[in-house]
Amino acid sequence: MKHAGRARQAALRLVWFSFVALVAVLVAGVLAALIGSLVIGMAFGLVCLWAVFAAFTMYFFRDPEPNAPLDPLAIVAPAHGRVDVVDEVVENEFMGGPCRRVSIFLSIFDVHVQRAPVSGKLVFLRHTEGQFLSATRSDCGRFNENVLLGFEPAGFPGHKIAVRLIAGVIARRIVVWAAAGDAVARGERISLIQFGSRVEVYLPPGVALQCQPGQKVRAGETVLARFTVAGS
Repeated sequence: MKHAGRARQAALRLVWFSFVALVAVLVAGVLAALIGSLVIGMAFGLVCLWAVFAAFTMYFFRDPEPNAPLDPLAIVAPAHGRVDVVDEVVENEFMGGPCRRVSIFLSIFDVHVQRAPVSGKLVFLRHTEGQFLSATRSDCGRFNENVLLGFEPAGFPGHKIAVRLIAGVIARRIVVWAAAGDAVARGERISLIQFGSRVEVYLPPGVALQCQPGQKVRAGETVLARFTVAGS
C-alpha cells in the first residue's frame, strides 16, 4: 500500500536520534567525571603552584625603605642591583655631551622600585621604543626600549644628572610615577621596572665617584658619587 511503513521509519529515526543523544550525554558525563577527577587530583599541586607564584610576586614587588645618607653632597643609587660598568660616555639627549656613566644590572631577585638620585626637579622625560635584548648586555641601552629621566639637582646650579630605565628580555613594562616638572626629594620613589632590567646613571664630570664595578648597591641608600663643592 502507498506510504506503508513510513510511520515506522519515522519512529525508528526518532529512536535512533534519541539513542545517539543518550550515548553523547553518557560519553560527556564520563569525560566530565574523568576531567573532574583529574582536576581534583591536580588540585593540591595547582594550589601549591599558585602559592609559590603569589609569594614570589609579593617578594618581587617589595619596596623597602632605604637608610638614606645624611651627606648633602651625596648622589645615591637610583636602583638596587650590581654595578657592572663605570665609564665615560657621550650622552647628548639631556647631558649634552661627555659624562660619567654608572650602569646597574637588576636581576629578578633585586628590588625593582627606582628612587631619585638627588633632590631637585625632574625636567626631562623621554620614552624611546626599541628591542628587548637581554639586560645582562651592558650595551642594551642603545637598542632596548627605555625611558630617560633628567634631573636638575637643587642647590647645584649648572649640574645635570640623568637616569635611564632600560627594559630587558622579561621586563617589558617601565612604569614612571614621576612627571616632568615634578620636584623630587633624594630617595623618593620615581618608577618601577618589572622583572630583570638595567638602570644607567649619567653624572657630570666634576663629581667624585664612590662606586666601582662589582659593587652591590641599594636604591636611595648607596652613595654612587659626591658633588665636590657645596651648592648655593
